[in-house]
Amino acid sequence: MEFGFNLNRTANASAWRVLPNRWDFIAFPLIICLIAMGAIGFHETMAPISTLQSEAIWLDPRMLPEYAMRTTLRMLAAMVASLTFTLVYGTLAAKSRRAGQVLVPILDILQSVPVLGYISFTVTFFLALFPSRVLGAELAAIFAIFTSQAWNMTFSFYQSLRTVPRDLDEVSKGFHLTGWQRFWKLEVPFSMPGLIWNMMMSMSGGWFFVVASEAITVGNKTITLPGIGAYLAQAISDKNLAAVGWVILTMTVVILAYDQFLFRPLVAWADKFRMETTSSGDAPESWLLDLIRRTRLIHRLLVPMGMLLATLARIPIRVQLPKAVPVVSATRTKRSRVGDVVWAIFVIVLTVYVVWRVVAYVRTGVSLDEVGHVLVLGLITLLRVVLLIAIASVIWVPLGVLIGLRPALAEKIQPLAQFLAAFPANLLFPVFVIVIVRFHLNPDIWLSPLIVLGTQWYILFNVIAGATAYPNDYKEAATNFRIRGWQWWRQAMLPGIFPYYITGAITASGGAWNASIVSEFVQWGDTKVEAHGLGAYIAQMTAAGDFPKIIVGIAVMSLFVTLFNRVLWRPLYAYAESRLRLD
Repeated sequence: MEFGFNLNRTANASAWRVLPNRWDFIAFPLIICLIAMGAIGFHETMAPISTLQSEAIWLDPRMLPEYAMRTTLRMLAAMVASLTFTLVYGTLAAKSRRAGQVLVPILDILQSVPVLGYISFTVTFFLALFPSRVLGAELAAIFAIFTSQAWNMTFSFYQSLRTVPRDLDEVSKGFHLTGWQRFWKLEVPFSMPGLIWNMMMSMSGGWFFVVASEAITVGNKTITLPGIGAYLAQAISDKNLAAVGWVILTMTVVILAYDQFLFRPLVAWADKFRMETTSSGDAPESWLLDLIRRTRLIHRLLVPMGMLLATLARIPIRVQLPKAVPVVSATRTKRSRVGDVVWAIFVIVLTVYVVWRVVAYVRTGVSLDEVGHVLVLGLITLLRVVLLIAIASVIWVPLGVLIGLRPALAEKIQPLAQFLAAFPANLLFPVFVIVIVRFHLNPDIWLSPLIVLGTQWYILFNVIAGATAYPNDYKEAATNFRIRGWQWWRQAMLPGIFPYYITGAITASGGAWNASIVSEFVQWGDTKVEAHGLGAYIAQMTAAGDFPKIIVGIAVMSLFVTLFNRVLWRPLYAYAESRLRLD
């Protein structure tokens, strides 16, 4: 009898552990809403493309919840694509010496090439893939947002892979981890804090391209996708200030939503990957992560998925990539040198061929005097970008350290910083135009802040990530040795955050070159204000449809960005890798 009672009690206890608790009933509606959003988005994506031509963008505020859902799904899809690209591209650039010699300069160029310059080609490509469905236009919009998210995430991941502490590297070798196991057990966890903060910046930076991505023009045909960007474009076209106000309010709600439901749980979850032996007493928290941990049924459903991912990460797959370290064998060294020569010849031949084709096309409509003029304009924009990045660094590095060292303060600042980074700078163009014209100000000076208005946040977010990842052991050591003031900055904090700052400065510099196209030539109605610079030149040639001169402007911009990165940022990157690694 007693045995039967114990058996029933054990069975009841097992059944009780499977039944949902009160936290499950709170979490289930959130999951159902997420599934419903995905289902609705998929249904509307697969609709015939004729539905877009029959549906106009209404400025009724009641339409904004639906538009916000469509825009949010596009940005999340672009984020997934950016994360996949980051893991693959960043790994190849960091692990393969030969691939890195090509991939890193390409990444420098990609972040500087104006997105709006090649959107017309990508739109045509995606519409040709799915000519009768909305899916083609959706993919074109997602790709445009992807180009605003992927580059700084890739730079962050690349920087993390190149600065993995040597002691952890030795531990991974001691455990005989394969390349696959090392990637998922060491390198990805080590990169998580910086990568997540750059994901926040990428999501916020994507708002700048939402307007362009949701109003697609191919020849004489315009395709408008329902979304916040299309709503904002229509409001600006109609000069409807009330509608612009509703857009700002909706953006605030959306930013707070993905801060609470996506990024804050990720920040709290990634805190366990910090490289330290003593934990901080003020760790980041997330009510959503705590809710999921308290659920019973949902937690039990997630456990098998976690076990599956952990098992996949432990599979001893061996992936061999050309190492950047020298090999010992003389025969292998000779083979490596021969391979380097062959690879260098291939890269040079390919580069010469591309340059020859570009020059052959450009020389039909551009003279040497015009090229010299464009180079001078490039120098003016270079001076403007360097000065603004220096000013932004002086302002945001101390504030980023202050925020990053205080997780509670970071939680409060995080949504505000995301909103400021996401705020479309072009909404401020009318204000700048009116003030410059009214007080007869110099456009070369007063239009300059617009260049760095949206890109300065790359520096802040990366410095916050660096300060957040700074080991608590080092903080306690500095306190015990009474290291304070400038000595603390020079010997403790600045070396610790320097690799993160370089990542932020590189992406901010590239973004500033891109932003110069819309910041050096602005207008409101019939009033136009122009500053001297390469960005204004490209904007004017784009408006005139002069493709040879557009290509010259983009080529010169890419040349300046690449040379600037090679002369300044890459040596600093190498210094951070060799001298300032936390090990």
